[in-house]
Amino acid sequence: MGISRYKVDGSKKVKLDSFPTDSKKDKVNKEEILKKTEKNLQEMGLLQERLYAEGKEGLLIVLQAIDAAGKDSTIKHVMSGVNPQGVDVVSFKAPTSEELSHDFLWRIVKALPARGKIGLFNRSHYEDVLVVRVHEMNKNYKMASRVVEMDSKEFFKKRYRHIKNFEEYLYDNSYRVVKIFLNVSKDEQKKRFLERIDNPEKNWKFESGDLKERTLWDEYHQVFEDMVNKTSSEEAPWYVIPADQKWYTRYLVSEVIVNALRDINPQFPEMPEEEKQLLAQCKEQLMQE
Repeated sequence: MGISRYKVDGSKKVKLDSFPTDSKKDKVNKEEILKKTEKNLQEMGLLQERLYAEGKEGLLIVLQAIDAAGKDSTIKHVMSGVNPQGVDVVSFKAPTSEELSHDFLWRIVKALPARGKIGLFNRSHYEDVLVVRVHEMNKNYKMASRVVEMDSKEFFKKRYRHIKNFEEYLYDNSYRVVKIFLNVSKDEQKKRFLERIDNPEKNWKFESGDLKERTLWDEYHQVFEDMVNKTSSEEAPWYVIPADQKWYTRYLVSEVIVNALRDINPQFPEMPEEEKQLLAQCKEQLMQE
């Protein structure tokens, strides 16, 4: 099953419920998938080396999901085959007082990778249309920028537009933007929460506030669906990836990234003729030692 089945490019509205959270519908073999994942990681490493050497385009990968969907482990495993000096991983937490004193995209722009690098955002500018909106729906929130005196519906409508325009701007400035939503089921989230509570080595991952957020599952599901529908485009598509089985999630995410790098098609820079001659002279000098 191709990765295109999980791609949302804004050409039509989608329902999150129509996307699977596991591999059952794709009827895949786990051992074959693990082999394909390893092959993808090797290719990713080679493509990233060329991307870094060429330095003409950047790749921005945005990861969004509800708690316990596996963002951290996905980053750890999928990016294991690339050169760390060519990758910037940024985890966005609640905005600081300094960040709140600027526009909501200020901290995002500061974290963008240089051309030639891969940037990976663990959460992102989308927090301002996710957590903020869910809490607004429950009338128990504070805006992530500053209190805005306008109708909330109009406020978030503008936020979606700002985000789409921002991502179009990045694309026009030689950045590929790939957005991945890890689609985990409510049952699997419960299972992972219990594991975090029962396993002392994972206790640090769990906070009591996670249960409060879990009670807002339906609200989060709605805003994630709106996020995908209102901000997908051909230039910056969303991929709704099943997240109940980590081995399958990692394969699909690796497919998304490798496809993006193939599309960029980076090449090692061609050296000018005079520099080639200089290299030949250097080689001759070394051979004579």
